[in-house]
Amino acid sequence: MGAKPVNFSMEQNTKLSDAGDLLKDPSQYRRLMGRLIYLTITRPDIMYSVNMLSRFMHAPRKPHIKVVLRVLRYLKGAPGQGLFFSSQNDMSLRAFCDSNWAGCPMTRRSTMGYCVFLGSSFVSWRTKRQKIVSLSSVEAEYRAMTGTCCEVSWLQSLLKDLQILHPKPTLLHCDNKAALHITTNLVFHERTRHKEMDCHFIRDKIQDGSIMNKFVTSAEQLADVFTKPLGVLNIHSPT
Repeated sequence: MGAKPVNFSMEQNTKLSDAGDLLKDPSQYRRLMGRLIYLTITRPDIMYSVNMLSRFMHAPRKPHIKVVLRVLRYLKGAPGQGLFFSSQNDMSLRAFCDSNWAGCPMTRRSTMGYCVFLGSSFVSWRTKRQKIVSLSSVEAEYRAMTGTCCEVSWLQSLLKDLQILHPKPTLLHCDNKAALHITTNLVFHERTRHKEMDCHFIRDKIQDGSIMNKFVTSAEQLADVFTKPLGVLNIHSPT
């Protein structure tokens, strides 16, 4: 890729939150952000950047508009980073989920992200800041798995309504072994005692066979692009 991806470090996130003067006319920033949010429907590679920038819609500052323009330059330099849907597909679902523990410097809430494939086609993705502060990286990952499980369950119901058979369990890839163990361990120990009961929704899905966990290394975790800044070599269209 010729274009340099938009990259947010922890220090840059902090600076974006409180540095620079407020824009006298925030309407331009909001119009550009509206267009970028719409563009994330077909450009998952900018999802994390747009999610970060959209947090300042109420009071954008000068550094924010500079980063928005940087996103636009990236898009102009990488027009081929769209989605490709192959005509040959095995129609099996597989998902990747990840979280960036305490990644928000303002609230210390974690950012979760997931992506779901139907065969080789990229059909669903999301970046979202979690509602509460997670006490550990395991809890943040576990909540990310639960959110991904909800999306997978909806896609399975949609395929069923379309009369598309999906007899195999959906593979859910996670790079946190402790979170994977919690999903199959029925004993509530000190690491899970404080979690809300709805967070254990994923256990039921694993027990009924609709979801199957699988460990994936961090280097092969495709959902990283939705939770943290990555380098040039990591930014590519999923295949």
